[in-house]
Amino acid sequence: MTQTRPTIVDLSDVEPNTRRGGDLRAMLTPNTVGSTSGFMGVAIVQPGDRIGEHYHPYSEEFVYVVCGQLEVDLDGEPHPLRPEQGLMIPINMRHRFRNVGKVEARIVFHLGPLAPTPPLGHVDTEETPAAVGVDDRQQVHS
Repeated sequence: MTQTRPTIVDLSDVEPNTRRGGDLRAMLTPNTVGSTSGFMGVAIVQPGDRIGEHYHPYSEEFVYVVCGQLEVDLDGEPHPLRPEQGLMIPINMRHRFRNVGKVEARIVFHLGPLAPTPPLGHVDTEETPAAVGVDDRQQVHS
């Protein structure tokens, strides 16, 4: 049995995923650190930008707002999110994050449990401008 070792990953070591809007960085994942129960990352959202609506059929999503003023739409209903607030998004709940402030917003997210395979873990329910022409198989799912 192989034991996973503690691993530190720097934000700058992770390629940005801008396919769904914002700058998503999946930092602690099965591929980067050998995690087996979920994954964690950071989303950086510029003023006026958004992370397109999606849902996770196998995972709950836990979100912590580090900075910025966001609104999250949960099954179409908007909710304000401020710094130092956390949010748990249940399995199968559609959600979209929008930066409604004047400064960059940063959120830390964790999803668990893992989907059986990465492509099954994330279902887009709207297209974002960044999505045009991008191959989903090459993207990190969050």
